[in-house]
Amino acid sequence: MTFPALTLASFGRFCGHVLFFVLALAGVFWTWGAMSVHLAGVVLNTAVVALVGATIVATVLRFRARRLGWMGLVVTAAAVGIWYQGITPSQDRDWAFDVAHGVGADVDGDLVTLSNVRNFTWHDAAQADQSWEARTVDLDQLDSVDMLTSVWDNPDIAHLMVSFGFADGQRVVFSVETRKESHESFNVKGGFFRQFELVLVAATEEDIIKLRTNHRQEDVRLYPVKLNAQQRRDLFMSYVDLAQDLQAKPAFYNTLTANCTTTVYGLAQVIKPDMSPDWRLVLSGHLPGYVDALGGFDGDIPIEKRIKLAGITQKSLALNNVAFSTAIRSNLEQP
Repeated sequence: MTFPALTLASFGRFCGHVLFFVLALAGVFWTWGAMSVHLAGVVLNTAVVALVGATIVATVLRFRARRLGWMGLVVTAAAVGIWYQGITPSQDRDWAFDVAHGVGADVDGDLVTLSNVRNFTWHDAAQADQSWEARTVDLDQLDSVDMLTSVWDNPDIAHLMVSFGFADGQRVVFSVETRKESHESFNVKGGFFRQFELVLVAATEEDIIKLRTNHRQEDVRLYPVKLNAQQRRDLFMSYVDLAQDLQAKPAFYNTLTANCTTTVYGLAQVIKPDMSPDWRLVLSGHLPGYVDALGGFDGDIPIEKRIKLAGITQKSLALNNVAFSTAIRSNLEQP
């Protein structure tokens, strides 16, 4: 009669050991990743030795006294957490020139004044004549919204930008990006572990689109989005709110949770507030299909054809001294 109870107890202890080892191993790898981003040289080596040593001690305690083992693991995790939470975002660093300023926004009724709108003339992907400008737009004159996707490598992953057009001819593009320092280049690991701040860039189309089409050779596609006047206003103001939040308090970029996915989620919520979770909100290269399924595009065009017609990279490369914003929108809905 006691055999099943002993078997159950043994199985429970085995599961407890497995859970302990999985959590300890995951914690070591996560902490090593974070340390390798923020520490270097002797400091990094010392921290890794201390981490491994603390984990070994907790493991030994686990076999001698299970509660002490868990306590050792919790203490180690708490020490790592205190260190990691001490890494805080900043507004004041030696920023790369293209993200030297995040957009500012002041609202006065229907008028929104945007400061630090980027309007560079790019010579190549790394050099430009710099100009940061102020623009005042009237929300009553906001008459179009376009979604821009830009693929640089993996077609499943696209950077998303949103362009707002006004009746007076102004167009402003918002882009949520990593705010790199002048000596930094983007890397995925750093994006996970608080290496980069988050910045909201506002730019002219001739700046931000030409940079990606003409100089970075990215596959850029433009999709007019079907929104009513209130939806357009709400989406624009969501960017204004983000700009003001980042002005008041800097934030870190995160590869999964705080990136241009912010844009994706905001756009999808405006189109369909009761939207259900969808994998295309993460794999943003497939976002046009999702927006199409939500009814976010005008016209009855098969999505494969719409994606093909949306391409503007070759148009941009061929343009010379013409009205850029008008020209890249030619034939978007007709073959």
